[in-house]
Parts: sequence; structure tokens; C-alpha cells
Amino acid sequence: MAGGVREVLTLQLGHFAGFVGAHWWNQQDAALGRATDGEEPPGELCPDVLYRTGRTVHGQETYTPRLILMDLKGSLSSLKEEGALYRDKQLDAAIAWQGKLTTHKEELYPKNTYLQDLPSAEGVLSSDGVWRVKSIPNGKGPLPHTTATTSKPPIPTEGSIRVWSDFLRVHLHPRSICMIQKYNHDGEAGRLEAFGQGESVLKEPRYLEELEDRLHFYVEECDFLQGFQILCDLHDGFSGVGAKAAELLQDEYSGRGIITWGLLPGPYNLEEPQKNIYRLLNTAFGLVHLTAYSSLVCPLSLSGSLGLRPEPPVKFPYLHYDATLPYHCSAILATALDTVTVPYRLRSSPVSMVHLADMLSFSGKKVVTAGATIPFPLVPGQSLPDTLVQLGGATPWTPLSACGDPSGTRCFAQSVVLRGIERACHTSQLSPGTPLPSPLHACTTGEEVLAQYLQQQQPRAMSSSHLLPTPCMVVPPYPCLFSSGFSQHPVVLNGSPRGSAVESIPVFGALCSSSSLHRTLGALAKELTKLDLRRWASFLDAGVEQDDVEELLQELRSLAQCYEDGDGLTD
Repeated sequence: MAGGVREVLTLQLGHFAGFVGAHWWNQQDAALGRATDGEEPPGELCPDVLYRTGRTVHGQETYTPRLILMDLKGSLSSLKEEGALYRDKQLDAAIAWQGKLTTHKEELYPKNTYLQDLPSAEGVLSSDGVWRVKSIPNGKGPLPHTTATTSKPPIPTEGSIRVWSDFLRVHLHPRSICMIQKYNHDGEAGRLEAFGQGESVLKEPRYLEELEDRLHFYVEECDFLQGFQILCDLHDGFSGVGAKAAELLQDEYSGRGIITWGLLPGPYNLEEPQKNIYRLLNTAFGLVHLTAYSSLVCPLSLSGSLGLRPEPPVKFPYLHYDATLPYHCSAILATALDTVTVPYRLRSSPVSMVHLADMLSFSGKKVVTAGATIPFPLVPGQSLPDTLVQLGGATPWTPLSACGDPSGTRCFAQSVVLRGIERACHTSQLSPGTPLPSPLHACTTGEEVLAQYLQQQQPRAMSSSHLLPTPCMVVPPYPCLFSSGFSQHPVVLNGSPRGSAVESIPVFGALCSSSSLHRTLGALAKELTKLDLRRWASFLDAGVEQDDVEELLQELRSLAQCYEDGDGLTD
């Protein structure tokens, strides 16, 4: 590990978290390939923050995500729990026992066409259609595999995506995957559907010790561990798993940052009342408990609301997505996540997770909202000041935390990242003597342009901003969501031919401590008070008591009050 790198350990808890995580790691993998394929020098982001180097028993050097993921029995499809990179489990060792052996082998799902066509998850598809060896960053040498050619990038069909491992293109370390065998991914029976069930999982010695062993394995090899990022499903029993995991991290690794991303899939079915009530209860319990043990918590969803009343999914001007497909929704959320986490992944002058959380969570405001403009609409011939002026006074990003329309709400503090804008476009290119269309056109650096824009938008907010040329990678297996106005260049091209490949995009993302949370959390508490919990005794039977619900309501209302100041103000 390079000296001075502030490592992060990622935990993925739940199946939708697996979808978001698969896209996230695919995007990191594509960014690694872009740098090591000679297309450009190492970028502003340091991959060692998220990845670890290792070596197999055969001496092969590896570079794998520093990751622990938990999911349910039957969720891996063709992916083996120990992965396919090391192949050094006991089953591969010589067996000393001389007696009679009986082998029970579980039949794996066949690989889909995409995985069959993928030459190697350790390679990278360059622009000329060749899968090339990917070097480990910092000159640690190549990861050996056979180079192959293909006429075009393999793209999975949407019908072939059943689970997240159906489109994961990176190899995982054998200590990454931890399966919860007592609950099923498929079917109606044996489901992990309630918060109390999830808490109980990590009260069992078997699963608690397994998680602790994996944590110790990854943490002990870190030189400067800055903290943990948790991707956790909020809508089902994994909200309880996440709460217990965050509690364990706070107890064992005091002083480290813990940033939790609470994930909710797309629209729900009104004809499934029990699932909807459970979703509401799990979300409320998850938010409150995760807030107690995390440095920062951010709900992430394309839904319009956290409550029982369905709201239309959010819209993006340049994206066409199917909100009922986890494959689509998770790709968009992963893109936002890849952008808003930039501050603590920077190669130089990074903002630590603890510092980022402290800036956003003052006065008890440990829940934040996310928003993103995907992609950022910079057109050829325009400068950054031109585009920001055209956005006008409205909130420039689409809300991604199911808190409704942010218009008319106050932002107390925000961390903003704009990525994928070439330096030549950062400032105005007007000829000398030309009247300036706005104060932004007088700025001499892109950083100044962005800071002044944010000051105009939210003059009372504490703002931190980062501007970097590195775009967000959206190569296959990222779904084809982009409208016809895009090409391979990270800008909008009006009238470009339909079907042209999009490999990278500019993204404008933000984390915000917003007064919209006063309305959202208060409405969540109000909906819970209307529930007749006697009708949902099965939720209480799963390990939650009536007193826990009363305490939840109190804490939810207290949390909502933290955001009351300025609610309804326009700045």
C-alpha cells in the first residue's frame, strides 16, 4: 500500500446494495483500466483507498476491492462464495483422510451470455476492442491473464440480469462474500423481511464471529484506515443487519469515520400492504439506529417519497430508465455515489470521512440528502460559467433521497463535486472587451466559478466544493440509459447519431444537510403513529417490542426537529 493512503473498508449489506455495489465496483474497474491502458496519466482519485493488493498461493499478484458483503442463500447465481481468483480453499488442497468420502455438490446457475463473453474481470476493454492486461496502480506490475479480442463490448441483456452477480465484472477476495444461510433470497418463505430479524442475525455467534474475523483481516493490513462506508438496504431486514454492523464498528473502531448509504429500490406495489408497512417500519428503524452509530447517514433512492403514499420516481432530462428494474436504478445511484464520495478518495489533499461528516452533521444533523445532475449538460463551445448561468436559480440537481422537491427549502451545509469538465472549459473564453453575461464569467479559475455559483445559490450555507476533470465511467455493463444527445466525449452533443457509445460522462453531485428532512422525517413519524401495530404483530414477533416503537417515534421526531430552523425559507 502506498505510503499515506487513507484506506476505506466497504460493507455491502443486502441484495439491492449488491446491485448498487456491482455497478460501483464496475465503475472503479473501468477507471482503473482507463489509467493503466495508457489513455491518460493517473487521475485525481486514488484507487488504493478502496482496493488492496495481495498474492495468491500460486504467487499471482492481485488487486481486489477492500470489501465485505452479506447477502442471502440463493443470491449469488453463478458466482462462487469464495470467488474465482484465489482458488485456494480447502477443497483444492490434498485430502489426508483415507476413509470413504461422500461429496455433496450444490448445482450452480449457468453463467449468462454476458459473463460467458467476458474474457476476464481483470482485463480492460480499450477503445480498439482489445481486452488488455490491467496493471496494478503505482507500478506494482500487471495482473496476468490471456489477452483476447472482441468486436464490441459485451453488454448484458436486461432479461439476463436476475441478481447483482450477473453483471459484476471484478474478482472478489475469498474473504469478501459472507452468506446468511438461514434466510432465502427467492420464494415467499424464510425471508429476511423485518428489522428485528436483521438485528438477530448479528447476535448469533456464527455470523458475528464471521463478520469480526473479516473485519480484522482487512483492518489489520491497513496503514492509515480512515473509516468504513456501509451500503445497506433500508427496506427489508438488512436495515437491522446494518444497524448492528454500524454499532459493532463504532464499538471496535472508535474515532474512524462511518458513512452509511441507506438504499431503497424503485416503486412499490400498492397491492402488497404487508410489504409496504414493513418497508415503512424497516426504513424508520434503520434510519434512527444507523444515525445513532454512524458519522453520517444518507438515504439513496429514485422514489419520490419514503412514506406509504406512492410518488412518481424522479426524472432526469437526459436519461431514459425503467424505475422497476434494479439494474437501472442501481446504476444511477452508483453514479451519484461515485461522485459524492470523491472528497475522501482524492489522491492529494483528500477530505477525510470524519472531516466530511463533521462539516455536514453539526448540531445533530447526521442525516443528509443527496442529489445529482446525471449527466451535467455542458455542450460543445460552452464554458462552465455559461452552463451554470443557463441552469438558473433552481436547484441544479435531481433529488436522490426520496425527500420530495427541494425547492423552497434551506441548505445548512453542503459538499459539492463537479467532475468530468475539461480544464479548458472551466472559465469564460470571451474575447477581451466583451460585456460579461454574469459575475461567474469574471472568475479566473474553475474552482472560483463553482464556489461563487454555490454562494449565489445558497448564501447562508456552509459549502465545500471540488472540481476535477476525471469523468464518471459508464462503459458496459452499465445499461444504455442515455438519450441520443451524447457521444464518447463527456459532453452533450446535440443531434449526435442515436446509438453512439457513451463511455464517460460529467456529473454534478451534492450531499446536503437540508431543511427538507424536517418535513420528510416528521411525515415518517406521523405515518407510523397512524399504524395499528396489532395488525402487524408479525413485525413485533420478529424481535421488536411495542416500547421500541414508542422510542423510535420519539427519536424520529427529535431528529426531525434538528432540521426545523429555516424550513420553508428560500435563499
